[in-house]
Amino acid sequence: MYLGIVKGTVVAARKAAGLEGTKLLLVQPVDEHGASVGDIQAAVDTVQAGEGDLVYLVGSREAALACDPWFVPVDAAIVGIVDGVDAPAKARP
Repeated sequence: MYLGIVKGTVVAARKAAGLEGTKLLLVQPVDEHGASVGDIQAAVDTVQAGEGDLVYLVGSREAALACDPWFVPVDAAIVGIVDGVDAPAKARP
């Protein structure tokens, strides 16, 4: 699992079988302090997240399993909306 911030929506007129009716969102992966890590990616939304929400995602096979029906062709799925993160402060160099 990893954290991300929802940045936008993907509109797709046609989708692969099993993805009809799903919402696709653009998500910026972040670390526990909210700093960007990696590139923005598209993810299937399974929890009705919205722009600006801090979410947690799963990738790979777990992402496909998060969708109904299982084994749809996805790389990332949003599986929760985060209410808060209690992480230790970053160490200073």
